[in-house]
Amino acid sequence: MADDHRTTESETATVAGARRPLARFRVLDLTHARAGPFAVRQLSDWGADVLRIERREVDQAAGDLIGARDSGDFQNLHRGKRSVGLDLKTTEGRDIFLRLARDADVIIENMRTDVKHRLGVDYEAVRAVNPGIVYGSISGFGQTGPYAERGGVDQIAQGLGGLMSVTGEPGGRPLRVGIAISDLCAGLFLAQGILTALLDREVTGKGGWVQTSLLQAQVTMLDNQAMRWLMDGHVPETAGNDHPTGVPMGTYRTSDAWMNIAASSQRLFARFCGVAGLDWMLEDDRFATGKARRTNADELKQIVAEVLATRTAEDWSEALNAAGVPCGPVKNIREVFEDPQVRHLGIAQKVQHPELGEISLIGSPVDILGASKRIERPIPGIGADTEAVLAEAGLSAEEIADLRRKEVI
Repeated sequence: MADDHRTTESETATVAGARRPLARFRVLDLTHARAGPFAVRQLSDWGADVLRIERREVDQAAGDLIGARDSGDFQNLHRGKRSVGLDLKTTEGRDIFLRLARDADVIIENMRTDVKHRLGVDYEAVRAVNPGIVYGSISGFGQTGPYAERGGVDQIAQGLGGLMSVTGEPGGRPLRVGIAISDLCAGLFLAQGILTALLDREVTGKGGWVQTSLLQAQVTMLDNQAMRWLMDGHVPETAGNDHPTGVPMGTYRTSDAWMNIAASSQRLFARFCGVAGLDWMLEDDRFATGKARRTNADELKQIVAEVLATRTAEDWSEALNAAGVPCGPVKNIREVFEDPQVRHLGIAQKVQHPELGEISLIGSPVDILGASKRIERPIPGIGADTEAVLAEAGLSAEEIADLRRKEVI
């Protein structure tokens, strides 16, 4: 790998001397929508030098589900990057991309499987100029196989991947999860795979093609429900807000709000009964053991619901948490960001945007002692960094001006 873009140890220092652990890596970002940008964000948040390759004058988010460039969703997904305006459909644009790829460590894309080959920016094309490249791809259903050419979006993957079959009230229609869970998990898995490949490259000197898909991510996240089928031959069904096997564990209405409790183990159930004035249940054959509680789940849940309805969610939360019973209210998004623990963890970060002013974005949920996860770069204008990046790649001012005249950049 060429080292001209690498950041020295001293240059990784940011706020209060904290390091940016991934500052030595350069990433070329060819992503759109959500899954791909979410993968890239895991790297940019820790200091990777990300060059987002964008069409010269067209906002790539137009028509996407994440909204326009100045929307909060777009700003959150694409922070921490530099923007290179480049038309990959031109021969010169492709050549410039491959020139940048020679000095890159990582390329991430989530195009339809045939598009990257048509543009000539696929793994084999890049490996020809940079054998050490770690090339990351997210697709809807995999790079090969009977569904490989299909376009994939989160809700389709939720359905095909089985999640909707276990989400919703018993006997009701299938429901999607309220977040883009297959997109987000695919992004996380790809970022994990890329970091694993970078570690492996330090030993082997070789890069590789890291792949995942919305479908793979969704099936993997079935976890407990999947194993109930694979090991026991049982097809799980919808269980609403109740845990599929533990009782009582679910959502209950208090006198003023909804709350969750988790008291299915023998130890936690005994603590719950002590707080709720239900000690008699520990001696009742219908509820004395976990097996008995599962057998008589409907009757148990009715008794618990009647008791919880007599006090407020705050009262129950204080009393049950004091007894060591996991519980908590069901909050809306405003209430989440007003929560004292959420505030303490610093999940929302303020960033100064040159056009939008001060905005708040969602910071990394991971803390590394001595390393900075501060969001330091809001989204630039399309192509704002093109000339600087091309100059870093060795192009002269005359060559850059010529590319601009040809509308390649």
